Formats: sequence, C-alpha cells, structure tokens
Amino acid sequence: MTLNLILNTFLKLFYLSNDEPGIDERINEAFTPFANAWESIVLFRIFNVPFILILLVGGALVFTIYFAFINIRRFPLAIQIVRGKFDEVEQGGDPVTTPNLNVVDGDIVDTIRIEGHSGEVSHFQALATAVSGTVGLGNIAGVALAIALGGPGATFWMIVCGLLGMSTKFVECTLGVKYRDLGEDGTVYGGPMYYLTKGFKELGKGQMGKILALIFAVLCVGASFGGGNAAQSNQAASQLASLLGMTSGSSGTIIGLGLAVFVGIVIIGGIKRIAAVTEKLVPFMAILYVGACVFIILAHYSYIDDAFGLIFSNAFNPQAGLGGLFGVMIVGFQRAAFSNEAGAGSASIAHSAVKTKYPASEGLVALLEPFIDTVVICTMTALVIIIYNSSGVFEYGTANVVINGQSVGGSVLTSLAFADVIPWFPFILTIAIVLFAVSTMISWSYYGLQAWIYLFGKSKLADLTYKLLFLIFIVIGAAANMSAVWGFSDAMILAMVFPNMIGLFFLFPKVKEELNRYLDAIKVTKFFK
Repeated sequence: MTLNLILNTFLKLFYLSNDEPGIDERINEAFTPFANAWESIVLFRIFNVPFILILLVGGALVFTIYFAFINIRRFPLAIQIVRGKFDEVEQGGDPVTTPNLNVVDGDIVDTIRIEGHSGEVSHFQALATAVSGTVGLGNIAGVALAIALGGPGATFWMIVCGLLGMSTKFVECTLGVKYRDLGEDGTVYGGPMYYLTKGFKELGKGQMGKILALIFAVLCVGASFGGGNAAQSNQAASQLASLLGMTSGSSGTIIGLGLAVFVGIVIIGGIKRIAAVTEKLVPFMAILYVGACVFIILAHYSYIDDAFGLIFSNAFNPQAGLGGLFGVMIVGFQRAAFSNEAGAGSASIAHSAVKTKYPASEGLVALLEPFIDTVVICTMTALVIIIYNSSGVFEYGTANVVINGQSVGGSVLTSLAFADVIPWFPFILTIAIVLFAVSTMISWSYYGLQAWIYLFGKSKLADLTYKLLFLIFIVIGAAANMSAVWGFSDAMILAMVFPNMIGLFFLFPKVKEELNRYLDAIKVTKFFK
C-alpha cells in the first residue's frame, strides 16, 4: 500500500500531471493519524496552556533575568559586532586579501585549514542565513491570524515575546559556536547535536546528551524536508500559479522544478555560497516588504497614534491578552515554529559557521535575529492590518475572518490590507512570498544537512544524498496538496524545542563564562558595561 502510494506520487510528477484523482487525498489520509497524534504530543496542555509555550516563554524569561537583560543592554554592542568593529580581535588579525593567491569559492587554498579554525562566514553572513530561515509565511499569514484572534493587543504580546526570545537565541547560538566541530578541510559542523553531545559529556551526562542529540537530529531532518522545504515550495507555487493565472495540473510541478534548479545551484556550493546569496537576498526582501508596510502606514499617518493606542490599551484586556498569547504563540508554533524559532535550536546551526574565536560574539549577533523577525517585520504586518481594520472591515476575536461574506485566510487578509492602499500589491506579495520561501528552503537545507551528516557521517556520499532528496521534496511540495504532511512537518519543528531547551537549561552557565571572556577580550567601554 505504502509502496504503491509512493510510486503513484512519483509517476504523477513524471508525467507532470496533478489531474489523477485521489492521490493527494490518499496521502493526506495516510498521514493524518500521524499528524494528529504528533501534534497532540507536541502541544499537550497543562492547565489549558500548551507546555511548549511554558517551556519557551519561561526559559526565555529565565535567560533574560540571568544575563541581566542582555537583549537590551548589549544591543548596541551587537550592532557594532555585525559592522566588524572587533573582527581583528576575534580572528587574531586582519584577513588575508592578496588577490594573487589561488582562491577557490572565497577560500585561499593554502590557508583554508587555518581559516577553518575561525569558521567559514562573517557575522553578517551568518545572521543573514539565520534570518532567511526564520522570516517566512509566519510573518505574513501567522501575524494576520494572531491579530484576528487576539485583536490589536496581540501585537504587544508579540513584541514582548520577541524581546524575550532574543535572550534564548543568544544562549543557543553561543553554545553552537563553542561546541562546534571543525573538519580537516576547514568545514564547520555545529548546532544542538554537538553542544548536546559535548556539553553534556563535560557535565558527566554523556549518554543523556547523545540521546537528546539523536532525537534532535532526526526531528531536524524531518522538519527540513517538510516545514522547511516542501511546505515552502507549496505556498510559493500556489501563489505564483494564482498570480500568473495558471490552472492546476502541470503548473505546480513546472514551478517546483524551477525552484529546485535555483535552490540546487545555491546549496551545492555549501554554507559559503548559501551565505553569499542570503546576505544579498535578505536585505532585499526585507526592504521590499518593510518598505511596502511603511508606505501604507504613512498613507494613514493620522491613524498611527490610534493604532498604537489600541495596541497598548487592548494588551491587558483579558480577551485580547489571551488571544494575543494564543494567537502569536500557538498559531505561530503551528504555522511557522514561533516565527523566529528561538528555542528550536535550528538557527544555531547557521551561526556556528561564523569566523570567530569567541563564541559569545556570535551569540550577541544572534540576538538581533528575533528583533528583526518579530519586533520589526511582524509588528509592521500587524500595524498594516490594524490600520486596515480601522473602519471595522472584520470583527476581532475569531480565527475565521469573514470579509464581504467570504472567509479569508491569513495571507489573504494581509493581501487585502495591503491592496486597500496599493491595488497592485498582490504582485509585490507574490514576490515577497516566493523570496521568503526560497530563502527559507536555502537555510533549512543547511540545517537538515548538518543533522543528516551527524546521523550518517561526514562523507561526500551523505552530503550528495541529502541534497538530492531535498531537491526532490521541493518538486513534490510544489506539485502536491498534502495538508496533513505539512501539519506533521510543522509539529516536528516544534518538537525540536524539547531536546534543545533541555540542553539550554543544563548548559547556560557555560555561556556566562564565554560572555565574560569575550567582553574582556574586546575591552568594552563603560558605555557597554
């Protein structure tokens, strides 16, 4: 039965046809029990509150207090690190730039092993890669659903959670660099798999660390194929097909093949090429989307103070407050792994590849990620929707938004809010969704590859096998409509939180040592102390 199902799916792709009836339904039927069971495990409740929510928010609060509000106090320092102010201190000298040496893919061949001791990418490239993996449909659809459910007050809780998440990101990314592996060729291998294994061994709990690392790696691989890949290509293909007026059938497969070719060209080059693409792609897509938000907000400048008034006045209204927490966190968990993925551990895989001898330096850079993703981009989306609803287009307090007698989803609600001021915005939204999807796939390919290599060994065969499977799932995701598969994949991303947060609770005192070591090295001024 299962073999026949897989065979039929690939035959459908081969013939570039989605017209054969029943295949998507059969796939959904096969996965639905797994998806429902997995989500019930991941989202089990204590006093009607999902335990994963308590774990994430509670952990972030503990880290914020323990590190004396590092998310606020060290924010200026993080900006300076990204700008490269302390690169010479971190790397032990200026990088070699002689153009006459033999350079391959940005590496000076004769010194690649020496470079490897400090990493593979710059602070900005590591940040861009991680941001590209977190900024996605959750910033468009997830925020819209959160506002619809919780009202304007949900925005306040979203900002609070984003600020707290900065501390969690600092902890996990510092650990990612501290416990990373360096290959003989200078390749970096990092992430929760390694700090769970090595860190717990230092604590005398080696067996426990190996089990947690294995669980995380398996979940990360599954999440990379599903939520970080197929679901993204599915949404991108649907949006493109709708904009171009393409009918169902071969369109999804054709678009999927195109996406696979582009993504394949990028990911075959490894983290250096991924970083080189994301450092250009992320600023572009951020400027494109945020620019559109700012244009709409300024077009209604007289309502800006009213919008912020609603955000703060409704934040502590019981209905709005509860809706904000559930809308932003729970819906965010299901749709985009809490938007910035703080606590999931995935971003620490990208940050581990940074060029530095001081792990805390990248931890400080990483705390900018939730700020960009949640505090800036998600808040911009929220303001646009609140302003759009100033005339009472829809009622707050429900996930089922009805406009002009029709039920609309999260991305459609966001599109309507933008189109109210920019009639041709669906075109911009399509570009944004495709860019978000592609950047997410590129970053998640690296996350999944690192987990795959941890499980199957550091070999070229393992590397090639994973990348080939990843590209196949791009086409499958674009061609099929398998909602249960996507739900199962999203639940796997959320499940990554459990082994990772357990590791953070055991290892965060190590981060304090690294922070003090870095601050001593750069001799920070009294302004930063």
